[in-house]
Amino acid sequence: MPEVEIKKGESVDRALKRLKNKLEAEGIMDEMRRLRAFETPIQRYRRKQRTAAKKTRMRFRANLQVFRRDNSKKAEAEGSAAPAPAPAPAANGSAE
Repeated sequence: MPEVEIKKGESVDRALKRLKNKLEAEGIMDEMRRLRAFETPIQRYRRKQRTAAKKTRMRFRANLQVFRRDNSKKAEAEGSAAPAPAPAPAANGSAE
């Protein structure tokens, strides 16, 4: 259980806010809310599915950012080493 010591000159409201933040960070508040009422098996299943989907989305976003960062570095490296492409001939229908 997290503890909070009230500092000299600190208001009780501020100390309660620090305690609440610590409880929230450790997941105690979520567990209290969850245990407040009975959870049916289907509710438990759905909750676990939601958390798994959220974790998957977060993991996908993190991987996507790394992928984009790596590809942008490769493109910059290839762009400076490769010569510029030659301009295409004009195709206006005249045979010159």
